[in-house]
Amino acid sequence: MAHLTHDSYGKSGIRLTKVTRHADRHDLRELTVDIELEGDFAASYTDGDNASLVATDTMKNTVYALARSHPMESPEAFGLALAAHFVDGNAHVASATVHLAEQAWARIPVDGAPHPTAFVAGSREQRVCTVLHAREGTEVVAGLEDLLVLKTTDSAFTGFLRDAYTTLPDTDDRILATSVTAYWTYAGGEHDWNACFDAVRTAMLDVFARHHSLAVQQTLHLMGTAALDACPAVTEITLQLPNSHRLLVNLSPFGLDNPNVVFVTDEPFGLISGTLTRE
Repeated sequence: MAHLTHDSYGKSGIRLTKVTRHADRHDLRELTVDIELEGDFAASYTDGDNASLVATDTMKNTVYALARSHPMESPEAFGLALAAHFVDGNAHVASATVHLAEQAWARIPVDGAPHPTAFVAGSREQRVCTVLHAREGTEVVAGLEDLLVLKTTDSAFTGFLRDAYTTLPDTDDRILATSVTAYWTYAGGEHDWNACFDAVRTAMLDVFARHHSLAVQQTLHLMGTAALDACPAVTEITLQLPNSHRLLVNLSPFGLDNPNVVFVTDEPFGLISGTLTRE
């Protein structure tokens, strides 16, 4: 006899572009939205009785309908509105999880000023957030993914454990390159989501640029500490920093030296992660 011990369903990959038209400029936000519901849906699984199901097509339509009236000032605020809509409007829905990823767009500079209605796509970086709204409470986890950063000096790696299989030499001057993924959890309540996002991102980049790294692990810890200091509303942050190696090319077979100027990007890569919480 089989028992259904967990079920959830939703709609993924909902693409949304919203233009907010002001008299002097247009603001642009472009999001990909995923929605997942949990609740009393067992009859649909066991008996094919769909009376309790909010159709996933309805979820898609809800995103567009709420986007029409919502000011869309931040992904977090829109995610909260979406999640509350599904839980507060359906007594049998126990929780709604809404994940949003924002494509970066920047204004095109024209004659030394940002154009009011023309945009250029940014980097691979995405601003993300996940809102979990349940009857017991709400959690907002925000973050960023694929923030590519690199420094050409002020990075070392020495004194590590050596055994019979170690070939990596010590180095006190190397390229440090990584793609930052960071997720941070907010304390309950409303916050200035945009200001906190900007403060956390700026703090992490400032640390990366300024400090002399003795290991990617140390860099991660300092970046996370700075993020917590930058926004008191953040209670915890998790970072992942893949070490995207740039290895010095041996040019001696060609009669050439290589004074730390020619490198090759190498795989596999190290993956360093860590979580910091407030004491």
